[in-house]
Amino acid sequence: MRFPAEPFRIKVVEPLRRVSREEREQAIREAGLNIFAVAADTIYVDLLTDSGTSAMSDSQWAGLMMGDESYAGSRNFFHFRDAVRDIFGFEHVIPTHQGRVAENLLFSTILKPGHVVPSNIHFDTTRANIEHQGAEAADLVIDEGLDPNALHSFKGNLDPAKLDRLLTERGVDKVPLVMITVTNNSGGGQPVAMANVRAVREVCKKHGVPLFFDACRFAENCYFIQQRESGYANKSVAEIARELFSHGDGCTMSAKKDGLVNMGGFIALNDAEWTQRLTNLLILIEGFPTYGGLAGRDLEAIARGLREVLNEDYLAFRIGQVAQLGELLMHAGVPIVRPVGGHAVYIDARRFLPHVPQERFPGQALVVELYREFGIRAVEVGSLMFGHKDANGKDVFPQLDLVRLAIPRRVYTTEHMRYVADSCIQLFRDRDRLKGLRITYEAPMLRHFTARLEEVTEEPVAR
Repeated sequence: MRFPAEPFRIKVVEPLRRVSREEREQAIREAGLNIFAVAADTIYVDLLTDSGTSAMSDSQWAGLMMGDESYAGSRNFFHFRDAVRDIFGFEHVIPTHQGRVAENLLFSTILKPGHVVPSNIHFDTTRANIEHQGAEAADLVIDEGLDPNALHSFKGNLDPAKLDRLLTERGVDKVPLVMITVTNNSGGGQPVAMANVRAVREVCKKHGVPLFFDACRFAENCYFIQQRESGYANKSVAEIARELFSHGDGCTMSAKKDGLVNMGGFIALNDAEWTQRLTNLLILIEGFPTYGGLAGRDLEAIARGLREVLNEDYLAFRIGQVAQLGELLMHAGVPIVRPVGGHAVYIDARRFLPHVPQERFPGQALVVELYREFGIRAVEVGSLMFGHKDANGKDVFPQLDLVRLAIPRRVYTTEHMRYVADSCIQLFRDRDRLKGLRITYEAPMLRHFTARLEEVTEEPVAR
């Protein structure tokens, strides 16, 4: 069945500039083959991220004009706070200017060196904020979540048995909280089942450890629960969300995803003592507790966006648009993570470029060529983003080496998606000419944002 047509009319348009292949070639070389360093106005279809790239609604734009920019007690804060309480159910709400600040506030407040934070799979900024505190980010996704071909409805699930074993072996004094990412971005945007959340909650209760959510894409996850999990077909996405978060003690969120805004985030939780500690740090680094680094108008846009994202016509189109792109690629033989997740299609770079070893960054090679040949910006989620050296200086690579085509919300049309599909298919047919890349500069943390690379010309050494 064809996915539903756009549940909106286009009121304002932004022109796109088509630049020549020669211009793109120059731009990517000057950027050190790093797509993050390429100017946005040289890109035709930008699928780098779905974070902060959404198109806001007329209601949200109207809300901007109602911004109360009072330093303390802005009326927009109370609209924002009430929306978070209504949807997520947590008592205390702390605004931040984006999700990674929420992570930094939380982890710098409660983590100590030697601590470990289990999750299904941590994303890059979450992992970096944990490791920056001298703690360990442990990934405990179910085995199917590491198999791109496994047809499991909830490949984002955290394995309760693995969690129980870790808590028993490490001891609860080393684990200040457990975190579940919904949906599981680093594992292909895969959802987490309600049954899995309940099972994880029971393990946490057994050991006396709080359960938090990374709630960036909560509405998309709840839509998958409605569509795929027994017992939820007749429940609204809003009802499912309230049930989901009732099993937790708090959450962090980048509102730049399912908040449908370009900037903003928050921490929500029930623990009053943690709230006080977090608020004290917030005042030091972000601002007063009723604005948290955001303008009043931004708080209003988030409050409205959090309610809009629960609209099920919107979610059906949103998930359907991503699924259709995945189907076009699958039918042409392009290897992707299956089933297609909520916010992005993930190309399996190791199968797309089987002749390019991980130390030559097959995903980044594919990202560079998509931009150079077709003006499409994607992002690597693999050897460059998550690779590192162990204590002996040996390269350690992640099991999954992916290229994420992240679809901004309410931005691109069906024709844009067809162009993306045709481009990926054409590149797949011409893939043998790609030989991979090597790093010429890397930062000690989050290296993928600023790394510089060069293309290799020699064939890889046979192992």
